[in-house]
Amino acid sequence: MRLTKTQEALEAFKKFVIQQSRSRLSKGNKNVSKELYNSLKGNVKEMPNSILLEFEMEEYGLYQDKGVSGTQKKYNTPYSYTTKMPPRKAFDKWIVRKGIAPRGKGGKFLSRQSLQYLIARAVYKKGIKPSLFFTKPFEAAFKRLPDDLVQAYSIGLEKQIQLNIKEK
Repeated sequence: MRLTKTQEALEAFKKFVIQQSRSRLSKGNKNVSKELYNSLKGNVKEMPNSILLEFEMEEYGLYQDKGVSGTQKKYNTPYSYTTKMPPRKAFDKWIVRKGIAPRGKGGKFLSRQSLQYLIARAVYKKGIKPSLFFTKPFEAAFKRLPDDLVQAYSIGLEKQIQLNIKEK
């Protein structure tokens, strides 16, 4: 049974979610390296009795979207820092891309390792605020999806019934 209208509705859903997520990433100052932006992908696969829709992104995108609770500041998220700080090296390229000059009191320069440690400690304590760059577009598209999908599925089903009738 071919469900081309259903696939079209799911393709439109996928494109909307990815486009809006990328837009929110760019506006939300979360797109420094463009790595997460470029990793957002979706696939619609037809199976014998169903259709599969899946989304992919870099693993850290999940933490950017849902947020991470720190030791001092809590967010409504399943992720939290408890005993380990994030690795200092994770902030090295970010510091360079953002153009942050490591300076201490009185304008004295700090080492990059010191700045990495200070940022890692701040993230450990304060956490990562949820950006919902993926969640909001997904939920918005999902609210529209049932009507589109029901309409597309019924058209696809009608065509299949007509095809079966013609064959008999």
